[in-house]
Amino acid sequence: MKLIIDADACPKAVLQHCLAAGARWGLSVVTVASFNHQIVSDQHITVGNASQEADLKIVNLTEANDLVITQDWGLAALVLAKKACCLSPSGSEYRSEKMDFLLEEREIKAKVRRGGGRTKGPRKRQAEDDARFAAELERLLQQLTAEGNSKV
Repeated sequence: MKLIIDADACPKAVLQHCLAAGARWGLSVVTVASFNHQIVSDQHITVGNASQEADLKIVNLTEANDLVITQDWGLAALVLAKKACCLSPSGSEYRSEKMDFLLEEREIKAKVRRGGGRTKGPRKRQAEDDARFAAELERLLQQLTAEGNSKV
């Protein structure tokens, strides 16, 4: 099991929580970002700046029971299809049963933007967001570790 972070748009506090959790749990923490980002991590993979390049690298690295951190709904859907878990930086776990709705919402918003309209972006990150993320990260790591041990 490893922790993979889509570091292109990952808040610094989330990255720090992930690195600390990886150290506590003895997990490999892999960060992936385009060369436009300066990420400090022992296992950082830098990809080019082409569209979806970081996402494709993350999908290729992901195996069943890994935990991926991303805010990209499309990437989350691909990760879930590989039987991995996926968590947003806001602390929401992505679930397979909700992905159709999220992807449809993403398409509707993209259509509005292509037509010249504007859609609302995320609200400013608060300390509560960091606390919620940290708690959910720990819960998922406990769950995944317990599931991994029960398979042995």
